Amino acid sequence: MANDKHVAILEKGVDAWNKWRDENPAIRPDLSEADLSWMDLRGANLSGAVLWQARLRNANLRGAVLSNANLRGANLRRVNLRRANLSEAKLLRADLRRADLTRANLRYARLGRTHILNVKLKEADLTAASLECATLVDTDLTGADLTGSYVYGISAWGLKLENANQQNLIVTRDDEPEITVDDIEVAQFIYLVLHNEKIRDIIDTIGKRGVLLLGRFTEGRIAILERLREKLRSLGYVPMVFNFDKPETKDFTETVRLLANLSHFVIVDITNPRSTPLELQATVPDYMVPFAPILEEGQPPFAMFVDLQNKYDWVLDVIVYSSTDRLIEVLEDKVIGPAKAKFDELLTRRTAPLRTQKA
Repeated sequence: MANDKHVAILEKGVDAWNKWRDENPAIRPDLSEADLSWMDLRGANLSGAVLWQARLRNANLRGAVLSNANLRGANLRRVNLRRANLSEAKLLRADLRRADLTRANLRYARLGRTHILNVKLKEADLTAASLECATLVDTDLTGADLTGSYVYGISAWGLKLENANQQNLIVTRDDEPEITVDDIEVAQFIYLVLHNEKIRDIIDTIGKRGVLLLGRFTEGRIAILERLREKLRSLGYVPMVFNFDKPETKDFTETVRLLANLSHFVIVDITNPRSTPLELQATVPDYMVPFAPILEEGQPPFAMFVDLQNKYDWVLDVIVYSSTDRLIEVLEDKVIGPAKAKFDELLTRRTAPLRTQKA
């Protein structure tokens, strides 16, 4: 239950409340289960406040500071949160239906299992926010920044995503190797594919734009990954990253096989490989998907790679690059072009009519 003294101070108005907060910075206000509906809380300092299951329906919180606040289970229907600071706020299971969070700061906010229905999140900052199992229906994310958001288990329907930044959305659990995509609706699809055997054959959804990036992207090589992503995005592709440097907490060979089968083509960095030989051996023989290998100059390929090239013509020539800049410079002509041509060739072969001979 809320602290009656804290509620009484808030009821005196925002000026009185903010003055009290300035004079008592060590006190964490307890407004849990309080009915704050219809209150004018514009510019209120509610940082760190406990608002667990508080009723804030139709409250005006424009410009309010709610960083690190606990809003778990709060009713925020139709609330006005324009430009509010909700960074690192806990909004687990909150009801945000028809709320206005235009330009709100939701960096690192926890929105797991939250109902985000008919919500305005135009130009909101959702960088690295957790949207695990959240429900987003008819939500306006125009111009919003979702970079690095955690979207495992998300349900997304009827979203407005014009000019939204959707880079590096994480679609896997914390205990699984990290897989990222660049489209929240594709993220939902990838999640369903990874966890539902029956729809694994539905590959056309991303078959024309999906590019799987395989390799070890450690700190020293992360720049290569970022540049590859940036270039692929600029050309209209959706890069999907599988980083073998992540902790191997489970057998993820089947995941790599699935993602490879979904992809238009695969770019694989065979420089200093660790798991790459195993994953290529598990995918190349079974999937007629172009594999475009890249190798840093001066580094030898692993011994079995030439065998894969000799046996399977969808393993393309190794592109040896002297620098990241040079790799990006030739990527379209030396990597993407041949991969697309091979994809078209393989598609023709897969759809060729049955060959017969008369006895």
